[in-house]
Amino acid sequence: MQNQPYNVLVIDDDPNVRDILSSLLKRERCVVRTAASGQIGIAAARSELPDLILLDVMMPDLDGFSVCRMLREDPLTAEVPIIMITALDDRASRLEGVKAGADEFLSKPVELSELRLRVRTMQRINRYRRLIEERERAAAQERLLTEQARQAAQAIAEAYDQTLIGWSRALDLRDKETEGHSQRVAQLTLAVAQALNIPPEEQINMWRGAMLHDIGKIGVPDAILHKPGPLTEEEWEIMRRHTTYAYELLYPIAYLRPALDIPYCHHEKWDGTGYPRGLRGEQIPLAARIFALVDVWDALTNDRPYRKAWSREQAWQYIHDQKGKHFDPQLVDLFLSIAAPDLTKVMERQVSGGKED
Repeated sequence: MQNQPYNVLVIDDDPNVRDILSSLLKRERCVVRTAASGQIGIAAARSELPDLILLDVMMPDLDGFSVCRMLREDPLTAEVPIIMITALDDRASRLEGVKAGADEFLSKPVELSELRLRVRTMQRINRYRRLIEERERAAAQERLLTEQARQAAQAIAEAYDQTLIGWSRALDLRDKETEGHSQRVAQLTLAVAQALNIPPEEQINMWRGAMLHDIGKIGVPDAILHKPGPLTEEEWEIMRRHTTYAYELLYPIAYLRPALDIPYCHHEKWDGTGYPRGLRGEQIPLAARIFALVDVWDALTNDRPYRKAWSREQAWQYIHDQKGKHFDPQLVDLFLSIAAPDLTKVMERQVSGGKED
């Protein structure tokens, strides 16, 4: 038997039977409670759930079949193992006991060896059932904690992203000429990324990087940022530092580190003439190569302090001409088909016709 006490409830109207069964069970190191009637037994089972019930069949107030059915109908006691003890040895009585919900049967007079065997069997069944229940509870708790952690992480991510949107709007307030620029380029960047089947988690980082691509300009003086005419070489040197400022600002934030490729590298050029590091070709991160196209397209087709917006045809032609120079040649055609699908066929025919001439 187990070292842990096993709680047994004996329901029998005969005090001699109760005493005999109690004595036998205590030898098996069980904790025994007794009830002298079916009604008292039901109340005792509900007040303190036993591990096992030994239930007499022939009782004056409620017979054992009725008691068994009532216990099974109560969610609190429905799973408690029940051994029916009966002097009835006919098949019909046992079938009635099975229908009522009994797990096992013992015939009177009860022998110690048989009682021990049945009790130990019930103990093992109880043990396995409880083990399964504990595992199911643990699994349910783990699922709950996992879902709570997922929801918490999602809530944090959404809060961070709302902060990023706030930052981009703050930049727009500082530079009215580029209002809405960050939102536009972020959406177009996602459209290109989706066309390239870039994984969703990388797309999220690209969106964040696009929203923050000009964050480094907070370190550029307004006199340079808003200058209506061309910048001097010294002013350009200061302006180019905005990519380095972005890196220095965002790198310490672990959450934004995977989004750094665009703020830090979007002014690199395919031919190696860009800044801040002069990266060439595929040394430039893919996200930055995509964004370079998006950023230039949006800049050309919108007004700037130093010039009016170009026509979409002019912008299309410029980007096409910069294939293999400023831009990744493998991305240009795809980008133009997404940014200006209505122009692409017309412009491609013009380009092709010009070459034939």
